[in-house]
Amino acid sequence: MNVKNTSALRVLNEEIIACRLCPRLTEYREKVAREKRRAFRDWDYWGKPVPAFGDPNARLLIVGLAPAAHGANRTGRMFTGDRSGDFLYRALSETGFASQPESVSAGDGLVLRDAYVTASVRCAPPDNKPAREEIRTCRGYLEREIDLLPRVSVVVALGRLAFDVYLSILRDRGAIRSRSAFSFSHDGEHHPGNGQPVLISSYHPSQQNTSTKRLTLEMLIAVFARASRLISPSPEAR
Repeated sequence: MNVKNTSALRVLNEEIIACRLCPRLTEYREKVAREKRRAFRDWDYWGKPVPAFGDPNARLLIVGLAPAAHGANRTGRMFTGDRSGDFLYRALSETGFASQPESVSAGDGLVLRDAYVTASVRCAPPDNKPAREEIRTCRGYLEREIDLLPRVSVVVALGRLAFDVYLSILRDRGAIRSRSAFSFSHDGEHHPGNGQPVLISSYHPSQQNTSTKRLTLEMLIAVFARASRLISPSPEAR
């Protein structure tokens, strides 16, 4: 275990939690936390930027879009307390990356194995649509996480926005020439080269995608089964 990197990730998460760089997102996340949803009126909403979560020695990095207003913005943990998380953590459990198939609160005992979950934007955006400037402002946090997770060999981008944000980082670092060489598709496997992790693109497990069956649980399990094969030739190696 790299104690120095683990400590640096903890410090970075504290910085993320304290962030107020985007006025629109700050106002929205706090408004949602005050007003709440009727079903969660007894909850003490998190109402702050949501830190990343997982194994500091992970070989799998999962990049999502942003916290849900009444999901992670309520619970304080990525993909926790909403239907997207129900899908994601069940798929991660089925493929050995999560200790349990559901996540309802930050204190429910869920542990990620060899996986780290983060997002392109750390605050819940109105209508799940962050502005371009908000995405650019938040991108630095993801870049720093990438640098502090040196064992990552596979990145799963959940949704086109996460896919584009990750590729923009590689482009700006000179690891790839342009994003246009990479086409988004579900369960697509991409090899950026230059020592970069394999990139797998996936539909986001949003309720819109899962309720219409554009993304099924079996499809999402296949994504993480692919990731597992790429990072570990056998279960014993994990």
